[in-house]
Amino acid sequence: MKERLTLALPKGRLLDSALELLRELGVEGIDQDSRRLIFTDPRRGLRLLFLKPVDIPAYVLYGAADLGIVGKDILLEQEPDVYEPLDLGFGFCRLVVAEPRELWERDDPAKWSWVRVATKYPRLAEQYFTDRGIQVEIVRLDGSIELAPLVGLAERIVDLVQSGETLRANGLVEVAEITRSTARLIVNRASMKTEHAAVSELIGELKAALRSEPVHHPAGARTQTPPRIPRP
Repeated sequence: MKERLTLALPKGRLLDSALELLRELGVEGIDQDSRRLIFTDPRRGLRLLFLKPVDIPAYVLYGAADLGIVGKDILLEQEPDVYEPLDLGFGFCRLVVAEPRELWERDDPAKWSWVRVATKYPRLAEQYFTDRGIQVEIVRLDGSIELAPLVGLAERIVDLVQSGETLRANGLVEVAEITRSTARLIVNRASMKTEHAAVSELIGELKAALRSEPVHHPAGARTQTPPRIPRP
């Protein structure tokens, strides 16, 4: 048995909600203003790693972390061989196809035969288009995806959106929704066996905390249907 479990936390948009949930469990000793990437709560027997979200599946897969919190979008893109026992409910967002408004005004997605798409999600993007019989050229980017159509790198993008404000600010319009995402708890397969009691206890505590403290979603996030974009 290990002296403590290691939990990988995602820096960025999911972190505040993840820490709020851990505080419900009584986890202490975390200084968000620090540059440190490892914190330990000896009382809880928990070590916390602060990582880039895209790196969390690798840390859990290879056992550097017993558990991790990461968006479903990353799990769908990477398909790591880990357990996914719990939907934490926060961090709701959608993966969408978007294009410049001037293109959208004359475009008909039903007639697409070939597209060039800029994205951080090459596997999901390629799967979406090929499933529809559309040839796709993927331009792999790591950030500022909305810039690609503005400078002629790609006419369309596949990117994660929450409110859609960034799309609108850059003159882009959502054309289609690919999938939806919330934060998930993932567990290393070996840890699930060797640290079964400790892992199961933590999962149970997280479930209880989620039941007692409802997670706030954007209005209609759980039930909304993919938006229909009105024509002018």
